[in-house]
Amino acid sequence: MMNKKNGYAGIDYFRMPAALLVIAIHTSPLAVISETGDFILTRAAARTAVPFFFMTSGFFLISRYTKDETKLAAFIKKILLIYGAAVLLYLPVNIYNGYFQQEYLLPNLIKDLVCDGTLYHLWYLPASVTGAAFAWVLVKKCGYFTAFTVTVLLYITGLFGDSYYGISAGLPAVKEFYGLLFQISDYTRNGVFFAPVFFVLGGFLADSGYRHTLKTSLSGFAASFMLMLMEALTLHHFRMQRHDSMYLFLLPCMYFLFQVLLHFRGKRLKRMGTLSLVIYIIHPMMIIVVRMFAGFFHVKSLLVDNSLLHYIVVCLLSVLFSLVVCFFWEKYVLRKNRHNKNTERAWIEINLEHLTHNAGILSDAMPECCELMAVVKAHAYGHGDFETAVCLERTGVRAFAVATIDEGIRLRKYGIRGEILVLGYTDVCRAGELKKYDLMQTVVDFSYAGALNEQGKAVKVHIKIDTGMHRLGISWKDSVDVKLVFAMKNITVLGMYTHLSCADSLEPEDVSFTEMQLKRFFGLADALGKDLLKNVKLHVQSSYGLLNYPDIHCHYVRAGIALYGVSSSPDKRTKLSLDLRPVLSLKSRAVLVRDVKKGESVGYGRQFTAECDSRIAILPVGYADGVPQNLSGPNGSVLIRGKQVPIAGKICMDQLAVDITDTEAETGDEAVLVCAGNHDSLSAASVAEISGSISNELLSRLGERLPVVVK
Repeated sequence: MMNKKNGYAGIDYFRMPAALLVIAIHTSPLAVISETGDFILTRAAARTAVPFFFMTSGFFLISRYTKDETKLAAFIKKILLIYGAAVLLYLPVNIYNGYFQQEYLLPNLIKDLVCDGTLYHLWYLPASVTGAAFAWVLVKKCGYFTAFTVTVLLYITGLFGDSYYGISAGLPAVKEFYGLLFQISDYTRNGVFFAPVFFVLGGFLADSGYRHTLKTSLSGFAASFMLMLMEALTLHHFRMQRHDSMYLFLLPCMYFLFQVLLHFRGKRLKRMGTLSLVIYIIHPMMIIVVRMFAGFFHVKSLLVDNSLLHYIVVCLLSVLFSLVVCFFWEKYVLRKNRHNKNTERAWIEINLEHLTHNAGILSDAMPECCELMAVVKAHAYGHGDFETAVCLERTGVRAFAVATIDEGIRLRKYGIRGEILVLGYTDVCRAGELKKYDLMQTVVDFSYAGALNEQGKAVKVHIKIDTGMHRLGISWKDSVDVKLVFAMKNITVLGMYTHLSCADSLEPEDVSFTEMQLKRFFGLADALGKDLLKNVKLHVQSSYGLLNYPDIHCHYVRAGIALYGVSSSPDKRTKLSLDLRPVLSLKSRAVLVRDVKKGESVGYGRQFTAECDSRIAILPVGYADGVPQNLSGPNGSVLIRGKQVPIAGKICMDQLAVDITDTEAETGDEAVLVCAGNHDSLSAASVAEISGSISNELLSRLGERLPVVVK
């Protein structure tokens, strides 16, 4: 994950130049020097400013990976509040200008509020709302290719109502079409035709992670900017423009400009976002102030007619005013109430760098042409299915396994597009959902396959083969039944697999049993024949199947516990010894420290009695969060202030106590219950063993009420 010193500083650095370019558009600073120069600055170069702000919003907002609409709703709410404040700010200006005395006030007011902005520059705010919502829905529902195609077509439509309007005006039917559009919105540079494509571009650059080299990005920007400049000058020469906000080469220009900015990394300058927004909102008021001042003191020739000086003064006043607003906003209004480890009572902390590392290590250990199938059932073994699956898919994993259909549907709703195999039973009545969400269902036996086929829905499946574990699956002996499943009309067989019941053991009898399972499975595969299995993926290995039988040639390895960098128990020996790194830590904090006198007890059943005057810390985490009650008493411990301290008394549903007598721990100190670091005695496997279980159970039972915090 990105640390604070490796943030997208380039985006923040450009916010101020972009805001000043917007002021340039409205003040024409070079008009006093050169009309052509001013056109190049304000009608070409400065046209990158607003798309930059749209792309920046898209970069941090638009993603096909989303848990829900919370982020979008928060963005829209924020922009609408800002828009409302800006409307009120400029209300006196509109009253002074006679805005409310015009004919057809109500329809014009609606048009301005929704599309044009109640003052000429405020169109950006409703356009942000419409553009963000439209782009979000398109990307979420259709993916980037379709979203980009649709928004580019809209942009081109807007183009012929903007810079290329001269062509449209010469075609009566087209001109009539744009005439109707202009009754709804005075311009096509709005939230429908202009903004969405830049939101989509920003989101794509964030989601894809694709980066050109800095040299390529700079070259691409220089070339596309020159082409856009030539385009603008040509259109201006032939008087084609109705407005001059939209150019064909603006799209590649912004794509490469943003790529350039992404190469500049460092500590984020988050205040720049607020500062540039306030400058954008307030600069017309500063223009009015400067003009009023110039008129009152009779220095109009100096502060207004001299367009360059006029621009400089407006910029200075806008920046100064914005700095004051930001200062008071941060000091008296802003409340930092985001959920993170500093605000939670207890939390799961995951290291996505370790997860990515593990996926790479496991993939490298697999035979050629074998892929990783990431097992993310049970909320990714307690690690958070959203955070885990999104991270893995972004790093190239294209196959996932879940236990239930609802887990699979949840992944699809998060935006996961890779293959998803449901390992467990699904009622055949839900065949429509299997098809709708493009899930692959496990065939648990032959009669199940028949019932699934009778639903009349085209369903993709993997056939489970029972080779000796005797849970789910068609027996390895029943090749005829397996062939009949292949022949079923509504079933498409994409895979066939088995599960090795004791692949985690290197005891001779267990190795012998595993080899028998493998012989049975591949014997069945040979009996079915290459033609039948031509497009069928075979897989037999889970985590220990790979670690102890790495030379098996299949299409997938279903990696679960190994993917998360832990073993099922601390004494597990494997043939392969891989550099797998634990991903998860379970943490809480001391919310109360109290003195307990010798002989006094703590907790239910008075299980802990102080043998001396003691200091006890209370942690607000308990067995309802997945901390096994078997860890109660001296068997269990936590790490606090770098020292391992024992649990004092019984673990409660929501709390536990630890003895911190021999430490300097205080209220607010962080406590580690399961450690992803170098404390072997607090590793998931060790903690699970102490509690009489295995790490798979310990991790997957961590409560859903624990938030997942990315390290």
